[in-house]
Amino acid sequence: MTNTREPVLQPIPILSLRPTQMTVGMREVKEKRQRWRAHKSKEKQAKLLGEHMIPVVLGPDRRHYVVDHHHLARALHDEGVKDILVTVIADLTMVDRDAFWVVLDNRRWVYPYDAKGERRHYRDIPKSIADLKDDPFRSLAGELRRAGGYAKDTTPFSEFLWADYLRRRLSRKSVEADFAKAMEKALALAKSAEAVYLPGWCGPASDD
Repeated sequence: MTNTREPVLQPIPILSLRPTQMTVGMREVKEKRQRWRAHKSKEKQAKLLGEHMIPVVLGPDRRHYVVDHHHLARALHDEGVKDILVTVIADLTMVDRDAFWVVLDNRRWVYPYDAKGERRHYRDIPKSIADLKDDPFRSLAGELRRAGGYAKDTTPFSEFLWADYLRRRLSRKSVEADFAKAMEKALALAKSAEAVYLPGWCGPASDD
């Protein structure tokens, strides 16, 4: 079983990619779409695709399961891109079909939680990038990191952990109604001692 990243130079249809999570932050997807449009020439767009290959795991059904960059894949799909390059980080074609999702879960390569932060069965994970649902708290968590609310961390799905923390303290309605105001509250919450367990927590400056 290999864990080396192997670029697949044969383009893969975006719609054939299988997600390993249920949601994305559509606000973040929109920002990535705008960045893609800024690369107006075909040459610049091709270079961007080459520099941002989608990391995938090859499953027992020979399908490519996305383990990162769901937002980019969704943004490119929404922009009409049909094919994308991928990097195979693990070959799990020999794993029994019934055990495949358990193996992914054990390696923290799947996040089967819905837009309410509730765990669902693996079968509920969308079969296509196009079917990923919006979780505004994932957008809030992403923006919070970019604003310095917490540090980038290698912990898998760290933004979703922050999203869940914020979800328990802010209403979805308030985030959707006034994102800027929700960000102010999120920044304050991020400095709270209650968030000390979260990946990348910066916390308040010490008085010592």
